[in-house]
Amino acid sequence: MLSDKVLYIRDLGNCPPAYLNDPARKDFFEIVWLRNEDALHVPQHSFQTLKGDWIYLIPPYRVHQLNKAGKNGVLISFKQELLEGDLKEFLLDVFRMFNIQGEFSCLQVNEESSKGLISVLELLEAEYNQETINLIMVKAVLKVFLLQLIQLKEQHFTLHDINEKRVYEFMLLLEKNYEDQRNAEFYAGKLGISAKRLNQILKEKLNKTGVQIIHDRLILEAKRQIIHSENTIKEIAYKLGFKDHSYFSRFFKLHAGLTPLEFQNKVKEHVISHENTLYS
Repeated sequence: MLSDKVLYIRDLGNCPPAYLNDPARKDFFEIVWLRNEDALHVPQHSFQTLKGDWIYLIPPYRVHQLNKAGKNGVLISFKQELLEGDLKEFLLDVFRMFNIQGEFSCLQVNEESSKGLISVLELLEAEYNQETINLIMVKAVLKVFLLQLIQLKEQHFTLHDINEKRVYEFMLLLEKNYEDQRNAEFYAGKLGISAKRLNQILKEKLNKTGVQIIHDRLILEAKRQIIHSENTIKEIAYKLGFKDHSYFSRFFKLHAGLTPLEFQNKVKEHVISHENTLYS
């Protein structure tokens, strides 16, 4: 269903199970815009109300599923290739907005902001529904939509300097190599800087060292596979480059606070009681 697509737009009330269960979905950024609905999560910040317009920004390779069944709103899914060719500063803003190292980020949209987003969304939907999609137009309109969302996001990392580009390049390298390369020296060498300097930059921008971010990515993928794949925990450990199953369990517990099996059981309990996999 998704294997030959770079963009997918549907009303949430008409989103087929085939999409939700499509294995290719892991490659897509997802924008879930709820209209006049309660939040799907317990907000950690002080929002004006818990009912209204919520935009969930879900990065690729996420672990959890948000229960969107029967909700009012729209789903916009797109592949990273629709962003390629843009300035790295813009791409880094998108990565940050989607909380690329986490599960999702969430924005509450007020009436004024909603008007501007709706007008751009209508243009995007019009292009999407053409018999032949004009990718140049789609990319341009999608970028405008994302720029509007970025403006809604809290103002983080407003100075775009060379270190912003290095963080972005590190994140791209990480996605391609995290299963095989788990030390900062490899990534620093690719970026043409020392491991010490890379760690300084990452601490400044993300408040984590290179190894911490690499480990976070491994745990994120391990959680995703534990929840969404049919592989055994031993098979998952092997796929992630852990030849010693017991070491993988210790590594997972150190970073996640639970053994892989305990995490799997907790998620199963959570799904039964909450009808979603929003367990962290």
